[in-house]
Amino acid sequence: MSRWRDIDVLVELIRDLGGRLTAAQPKELAVGNIVRRVLKVIREVSRGELETHNMQDEDEERDESESDNGEYDEPLSVRDLSAASSQIGSGSERPQIMMESSMFRLLAADVGESSSDTPEKKAYTLKPVIIQEINEEIIADLETVYKGIADQAIDYIHANEVIMTIGKSRTVQEFLIRAAQKRKFQVIVAETAPTYQGHEMAAALAKAGIDTTVIVDSAIFAAMPRVNKVVLGSHAVLANGGLVAVTGSQLLATAAKHHSTPVLVCTALYKLSPVFAYDADTFNITVAPNSVLDFQQGPLIDKVYVSNPYYDYVAPELVSLFVHNLGSAPPTYVYRLINDNYDPEDTTL
Repeated sequence: MSRWRDIDVLVELIRDLGGRLTAAQPKELAVGNIVRRVLKVIREVSRGELETHNMQDEDEERDESESDNGEYDEPLSVRDLSAASSQIGSGSERPQIMMESSMFRLLAADVGESSSDTPEKKAYTLKPVIIQEINEEIIADLETVYKGIADQAIDYIHANEVIMTIGKSRTVQEFLIRAAQKRKFQVIVAETAPTYQGHEMAAALAKAGIDTTVIVDSAIFAAMPRVNKVVLGSHAVLANGGLVAVTGSQLLATAAKHHSTPVLVCTALYKLSPVFAYDADTFNITVAPNSVLDFQQGPLIDKVYVSNPYYDYVAPELVSLFVHNLGSAPPTYVYRLINDNYDPEDTTL
């Protein structure tokens, strides 16, 4: 199954694998997003959008190395050309004329490929280019996601502000800690019952020297008038600009909207998903209720209905700005980021 002779076969293999992965974890949208980015790279290489660029870079590096080593041949004079033509007529070996421009090399390569390259040979040529682009474009981005977002913290967090967040998010945590290196501000963290992720978040921020306060989820609306900015993490960002985040995020964003408080969402580009929220309730994921009401209380459980939501869907009109690892964008610009990162043919795996 891993062998392929042309790009179409490779695309189908990866699409099939991506479909099985997303079917196994339908709520983990990031899995399908990474598969779509890989498919985007493969399609660009096959169309020559990346391959030609790499060939030109190699030609320029080769030209520079030849010039540095003094191995550049001087242009043939008219006398040399006439002598070469006479030798050709006499049946001697044809002289090898050095092509000094990368354009000639590209033209010669195109002619050679059109006449002699087989599908197997072309696949063998594209394979290292695809691997190189995946390493440079996808894996390198994943390794620098948190740094890329945290580096922008100074632009959005100002001195003496009161910031509110909810739950535990490594992206938000590093974002606030980086801002605390240059700014002094206060953070209010909602505890996010019944998982109480907010306690871990507050402990990490306090350890970094940030003035941190933990509040219960029911006090979010009452504390919002003191807040200057809301910073949220995200589990996924949908095509309409909405997001799936830890439970309580919808409550927090709605309270911020009522008090005209800006809401920033720190998210990585790989969390952008081309999926639309046709039914928002499908993204309000619930889990086992044992953390709310213990199963040992059997007689009581039979008389009540217990819901334990884990993720909330937050509508795009409640979000002011997305801060991602390559910059920032409003919710209305998310569709453009999706078009830049994914191919339209791969919307459905």
